Amino acid sequence: MTDKFRLPARYGAGEKSVWVEYIQLAADYKPAVNLGQGFPDYHAPKHVTKALADIATSDNPLLMQYTRGFGHPRLVQNIAKVYSPLIGRELDPFNEILVTSGAYEALYSAILGHVDEGDEVIVIEPFFDCYDFMIKCAGGIPKFIALKPKTGKENMTSADWVLDEKELSSLFTNKTKMLILNTPHNPLGKVFTKEELELIANLCKKHNVLCVSDEVYEWMVYEPNKHIRIATLPDMWERTITIGSAGKTFSVTGWKIGWAYCPANLMRNLQVVHQNCVYTCPTPTQEAVARSFEIELSRINSPECYFYSLARELLPKRDFLVRTLKENGFNPTIPDGGYFIVADWTNLGKKIDLSSEQDKYKDYRFTKKFAKEAGVLAIPPSAFYSEAHKNLGEDFARFCFIKKDENLALTEKLLKKWNASK
Repeated sequence: MTDKFRLPARYGAGEKSVWVEYIQLAADYKPAVNLGQGFPDYHAPKHVTKALADIATSDNPLLMQYTRGFGHPRLVQNIAKVYSPLIGRELDPFNEILVTSGAYEALYSAILGHVDEGDEVIVIEPFFDCYDFMIKCAGGIPKFIALKPKTGKENMTSADWVLDEKELSSLFTNKTKMLILNTPHNPLGKVFTKEELELIANLCKKHNVLCVSDEVYEWMVYEPNKHIRIATLPDMWERTITIGSAGKTFSVTGWKIGWAYCPANLMRNLQVVHQNCVYTCPTPTQEAVARSFEIELSRINSPECYFYSLARELLPKRDFLVRTLKENGFNPTIPDGGYFIVADWTNLGKKIDLSSEQDKYKDYRFTKKFAKEAGVLAIPPSAFYSEAHKNLGEDFARFCFIKKDENLALTEKLLKKWNASK
């Protein structure tokens, strides 16, 4: 009986993800500050939440019922209005855009829709942990290449983490179906340059490979850096699936609305997966995101547009947490985008006894013991590496800074208190 109903082999051994484990850790030990998961602990823009409130009490009963399976009409039309000028071509809202249950499902539909048994998929490490799992579920074979820091210097930025060109080139074979790109990058905050994107694009074109570009942090880029969409490079539109997120765009991660856009012939595969998995996403939240886009489109040339003001809002938070970490023994990588900081904790190694923690990897032992002792929860980056490369993440911890100023100030207080006690 037990053997008959075991977990199918395609799901591995059913290990808990880092998110399941660390949410439980937070519940058990109740650290004073949770800088683990990437979501704001303060309100989204008022017009965004007001839109959903208005919809909940709307006179239109159809806003509480199923909508079009591949995306609420008002939403896909507004997504097309946002992205068409950014990619330099007119997006067809009904054939080149798919609304999904968060960017997570957009990734799932893209990977399951295009990867077949034995196909190889190139994954840049560190990576969002679901990439590996989804590739294997599709019968694919992930091939990993790590971004590595040029040096271990202080004041290192995410731009200092780079790919080795020869190593990347060597991963492309006649079995390569797809490369997954994440820019701006989680967890490093790297914003890939035009030259770096051209290298990737040229290899994809040379070997006839798809590029899935996870761009959910697209609006969180700090000057003078610029986000470049790889789909805009010569001859890359035809082979690129770009993924976005309302949760990241409007600071409403709990709404779980994402999207993908790409040529219709590539989109067809995503639609097949979506219609037989999720089928349709909630109408009220899709309508609310559509209305929120309309507000931002009406002020797209104004600095008040949330697409631009969000990065300005986050910059002082980033700088505060970078300074706090530096002053308390960490060596942080300053991110050019996103809302995470990866920081080397090894200078604190002599101050913390990790022997009571039983985890295999040092960063798990450090982040758990640090949460218990200092009251500050971070995420272990080795979770974002393949088994063979987990050692590359062990000296680091990932901190999220899209948090209330008072909680970042509390982090500073707790780190100083912990250091003073050692």
